[in-house]
Amino acid sequence: MAHNEYRKTMSASTLIGDRVANAEGENLGTMKELMLDVDTGRVAYAVLDFGGFMGMGDKFFAVPWQAFSVDEANHRLVLNVDKETLKNAEGFDKNDWPDTTNPDWGRRIHQHYGYTPYWDI
Repeated sequence: MAHNEYRKTMSASTLIGDRVANAEGENLGTMKELMLDVDTGRVAYAVLDFGGFMGMGDKFFAVPWQAFSVDEANHRLVLNVDKETLKNAEGFDKNDWPDTTNPDWGRRIHQHYGYTPYWDI
């Protein structure tokens, strides 16, 4: 494969646990989950673990899948959002997830990151 190519299909377990970085290479966290829209078969959100120290105080963030690109050569995902946008995002406790099927919540999340909701594309 060429330098900027990657496999077009990958198992979720290949991506879960991968490091997430921004375009500048700064570590932003870890991919914890991929949320699937079971009606359409599309990836709806990636759940990112960001912040905290030794597992304490960290929050999860649902980020629209469109905001990511795969850097397979470096075994990481690149979040195409600046760090401040992520810091100001609506996060949630790992033991208290929001209703990710709520369209109002979904639109708010997509709007924060600057993406059109995947169901409108």
